[in-house]
Amino acid sequence: MQHRTTRWLSAVFIALAMAPCFAATNTPPKVFGWVEEGLIQPENISVKIKLDTGALTSSMDAKDLERFEKDGEKWVRFNVEVKDSETGKMANSSFERRVIRNVKVRGAGGAEKRPVVVMQMCIGSRIYSEEFSLKDRGKMNYPVLIGRRTLARIGAVDASQTFTMEPRCGKS
Repeated sequence: MQHRTTRWLSAVFIALAMAPCFAATNTPPKVFGWVEEGLIQPENISVKIKLDTGALTSSMDAKDLERFEKDGEKWVRFNVEVKDSETGKMANSSFERRVIRNVKVRGAGGAEKRPVVVMQMCIGSRIYSEEFSLKDRGKMNYPVLIGRRTLARIGAVDASQTFTMEPRCGKS
């Protein structure tokens, strides 16, 4: 009984929090689960993403991270190596991106500086160009974390739900 009441109160809270958005646009607000399916664009690599309200900046697993200069600007070269959640096969794509900024991240192991780049991610029915900090995240369950900067633009998160919206962006 208590679980049902808690769930009901959560739904009421989400509805009240999103009410101004609904009134202004006449479209129902999108509510995502804490884990969703996303597509790294333009390669359409299917990947599990964690919508992480505890993180400010989104983060992506990046292997073989190499910093270099191009036309006087700071760039990074890296590989995104994830298990395609649709096929179960390993997908590996190489990227080169201009470094937008560096972010200092503090954790249990101390502090480190990570490069931040712009990547495209399909979530639900939209493609978002967002900033991602890059770090070799090892064999983490969720190679992509979506932080609050992005969450503020995509919708609410219902922590009791997972996989609420299939990515439907098509080829970019």
